[in-house]
Amino acid sequence: MRTDPRRPAYDPGVLALPFYDRAHRALAESVDEWCAGNGELWDRARTGDPDTVGAHIIGELGAAGLLAFLDPASDPAGSDQRSLCLVREILAYTEDLADYAFSIQALAATPILRHGSTAQRARWLPPMSRGEAAGALAMSEDQAGSDVAAIALRAETRSGGYVLDGHKTWIANGTLADVFCVIARTGGAGPFGLTAFLIPAATPGLRVYPIDMIAPRSMARVVFEDCHVPADAVLGGLGGGFVVVMDLLERFRMTVGAAAVGFGRRAADTALDHARGRKAYGGTLFDLPTVRASLADAEVTLHASALLVARAAWDADRGAPRFATQGAIAKLYATEAAQGIVDAAVQICGAAGLVKDAPTERLYRQIRSLRLYEGASEVLRATIADTLGHRTGSAATVPAEIGVGHVSA
Repeated sequence: MRTDPRRPAYDPGVLALPFYDRAHRALAESVDEWCAGNGELWDRARTGDPDTVGAHIIGELGAAGLLAFLDPASDPAGSDQRSLCLVREILAYTEDLADYAFSIQALAATPILRHGSTAQRARWLPPMSRGEAAGALAMSEDQAGSDVAAIALRAETRSGGYVLDGHKTWIANGTLADVFCVIARTGGAGPFGLTAFLIPAATPGLRVYPIDMIAPRSMARVVFEDCHVPADAVLGGLGGGFVVVMDLLERFRMTVGAAAVGFGRRAADTALDHARGRKAYGGTLFDLPTVRASLADAEVTLHASALLVARAAWDADRGAPRFATQGAIAKLYATEAAQGIVDAAVQICGAAGLVKDAPTERLYRQIRSLRLYEGASEVLRATIADTLGHRTGSAATVPAEIGVGHVSA
């Protein structure tokens, strides 16, 4: 829970830059106020069952209108990338499960919003935007994480529809989802043999098994055994699964960087508060040069991360051709930086920072997954390097394995 509701969960100075306009600043203020006024909800998030609390948070997000952008009927203007990043940053600062619930709901609904048929959009987007139905993206498998082209779950044609056999694992919100966006193989090897399907959780032959994670979250293994789905379950056209996935990940990767900024800023603020109040060596910890240097380094990297995220989101919103590369850069830098900031915050807080459910202890567990999902850091480095090869005229090719979707993601 936020320790000081008067302290904004974002940097007003960054929002004053030309990357953002008045609407973005108003959004940040309203989301920050909503988060600060829901302390009881965040207390429940820390102590309750992740499935129960996760479903409740999705409902609260929907009731507050924070998911309305997922349904054009209720919010024709929709949401731009800068808005998504700001919401994720503020929610991540406030409570891990708040960001998790918001991001996975948006991750699951966006393929329907961008690639769904009229009927698919009408069936799923209104309840998802109201928080009355939860979604999940089912992409990762035991042998297919960042390498999307290695997906092996089969969907064979049968009786005018398809039958799925295989599994997905590390599926975020898999234990509470009402609908899965599933990526399966309908053709030969490689990325263009993949197709996306929308499959209700109640479909016979679909079973879900919970997975316990280092940070309490809804996570599952999803098994398909002789799972029949109709032809109209196809999302985005037969063989279009890879396009659906890459379009999604290229847009959401920068939002992971935004969440990292929120986590990192919360850790830095917690460490600063502790350092100012902790008596040591005739003064406070904040008086020690090493502590001051650590906090200064955190401030520098937070500014750099926020600017990289802003640039990537701004590029995406104006249709810049290299926005996907900027998103990869923002995600890589911000998540790696946030890991370092959280570790430094634990060091400053000392033993108190390791007490179970202390803010730094929770952050230490929560931050680690960000360097893995929606593109592991090593994969993003390879992808960014490949763009350098293209810029200099080399024959380098952009790899197909550009990312994992939310620890499923």
